[in-house]
Amino acid sequence: MTSAIKTDLLVLGAGPGGYTAAFRAADLGLSVVLVDKRATLGGVCLNVGCIPSKALLHCTGVMSAASALNAMGIDYPAPNVNLPRLRDWKQTLVSKLCAGLTGLAGKRNIRVLQAEGMFSSPHQLSLTDGTTVNFRQAIIAAGSRPVKLPVFPDDPRIMDSSGALELEDIPESMLVVGGGVIGLELASVYAALGARVSIVEMADKLLAGCDDDLVKPLAHHLKSRCEAIWTGTRVQSAKATSAGIRIVLDGPKAPAPQIFDKVLVAAGRQPNGDRIGAGNAEIHADEHGFIPVDRQQRTNQAHIFAIGDIVGQPMLAHKASYEGKIAAEVAAGL
Repeated sequence: MTSAIKTDLLVLGAGPGGYTAAFRAADLGLSVVLVDKRATLGGVCLNVGCIPSKALLHCTGVMSAASALNAMGIDYPAPNVNLPRLRDWKQTLVSKLCAGLTGLAGKRNIRVLQAEGMFSSPHQLSLTDGTTVNFRQAIIAAGSRPVKLPVFPDDPRIMDSSGALELEDIPESMLVVGGGVIGLELASVYAALGARVSIVEMADKLLAGCDDDLVKPLAHHLKSRCEAIWTGTRVQSAKATSAGIRIVLDGPKAPAPQIFDKVLVAAGRQPNGDRIGAGNAEIHADEHGFIPVDRQQRTNQAHIFAIGDIVGQPMLAHKASYEGKIAAEVAAGL
């Protein structure tokens, strides 16, 4: 069975940029169809990114603050981490926020479709459930995905950020590959929960590109909580063994090969511009999957806009939301 839907505005992707754009466009009188492959709105940020990571950071931050009181003469017993309850609390928080977005979409009469979509022409999107959406204008908010490094084998003990946030267990030892924001957030969480965490970063410092005055105190804090931090170092090879993941590092500060129970690969994110059938809509995307846009978020197709991670750095939720508001208002004629 196939069906066809007509709408003023199609929004592809229901992350912070996509749902902001959809809500704003609906408020301005456009009929809106919002398409996302997830069963819940919110995209990576709400479901498996910013929100669950900040929730866990809040918990571990309170734990660290309580521990620091020991130096002031106030002693607490060592915490007993009930991992299933912690996971349930995190998911309850995420589910509540997702339900709130669903309610906001419903109040605006936005039609939400759960499916993956690819452009089949400049005015049509084909969904994996057989539905086609014919649109007058469109906003692409298809986001990004974790970078996969070919050096790592396919093994369940090697995680990306989404897998790490599932908190299946707390390994005895863990290597975090990548000293950016995502890697350091999760390194902090797992270290606080009892894992022996090491960090490896190719650049000469953590959070490359950030002000040294901000990075130095964070690096000092992490060094006191992590087993090791190797900067200017890369992973040369990774091999799955019965004892764990055997890692060989390369660099002037590289240690001897080591075995880790789990490895988190947080080496950045890549845009999904190569997964939406951009060529079928005659939309330009570069070799990395980014879609160039102008100041109004228009692609080379004047009726199609793009926002968020898929248009370039910085890949941040509040930047996507801002761009989504711009695109929606321009699409509505403002």
